[in-house]
Amino acid sequence: MSAARDGDRAGGRAARLAAMKLRAVLPSLLAITLAACARGAGSEPAAARPAADAAPSLPPLADEEPVPPGDPRIELAAKMEGVRPQDLRASPVPGIFELVHEGEVRYISADGGYVFSGDLYKVTEQGDFPNLTEQRRRELRLAMLAAVPADQAIEFGPPDAPHTITVFTDVDCQWCRRLHSEIEDYNRLGIRVRYLSFPRTGPDTESWHKAEAVWCSQDRREALTRAKQGKRVEAGRCDAPILAHYRLGRRVGVTGTPGVVLENGEMIPGYLAPSRMLQAIKESEAAAAQP
Repeated sequence: MSAARDGDRAGGRAARLAAMKLRAVLPSLLAITLAACARGAGSEPAAARPAADAAPSLPPLADEEPVPPGDPRIELAAKMEGVRPQDLRASPVPGIFELVHEGEVRYISADGGYVFSGDLYKVTEQGDFPNLTEQRRRELRLAMLAAVPADQAIEFGPPDAPHTITVFTDVDCQWCRRLHSEIEDYNRLGIRVRYLSFPRTGPDTESWHKAEAVWCSQDRREALTRAKQGKRVEAGRCDAPILAHYRLGRRVGVTGTPGVVLENGEMIPGYLAPSRMLQAIKESEAAAAQP
């Protein structure tokens, strides 16, 4: 009996030690995998994309749906620093939970012993391999973008345009400025541009204050155009939504600017010329329409 009790105590210590190690290593693991994804994202040459400046970590947004007492996600989340029960949900694979962290989707075993970094594909009877992880990313992006009040965005193009893209922008970003200089070409091709703010340098920086000045201006469209032309915008005082946009950008997976989200939730991490953007939109829509 003594040996059994000793074994139980040893097992308990080992479990606690494993949980402590997981809490310590998970933030680093997620940061590494997020950085790797950012380096590999997109198909445009590096010269045609903005630098993806690392942004400081911010607290996660509150979730609307509370987790009921006794839910297994509570115990699992307690093993991981910075993870809430709301960040977890059951995956299509038995015994595996989905973990959403900083806009990225990861997977973790129900006992908290294994964390998986990578996309989950389903093998269908037709021989197709739909990417369930990317589908989930798109769902999350669309849900979060839909919650943004309409008056917080700066929009260029008619409301009834055939296509709308949401662009996370930095007024000092070279490729954001190029995109905006061609705004009439995007609109002419039927692409409406909906801007949200994402100063890459983070809070309380020059770019951040410029964004606040733009969003507090009487005429936001004119102010944004002036700022992207390198002209001064007089600072106003208002409850600018820059922090909310910035946190949202981190949540949907923006790592650099411009960060473009299509209407189906697909992320395009960088600048595309107007004609190339229209092509990307049509290709994405066609792919989504396939059974």
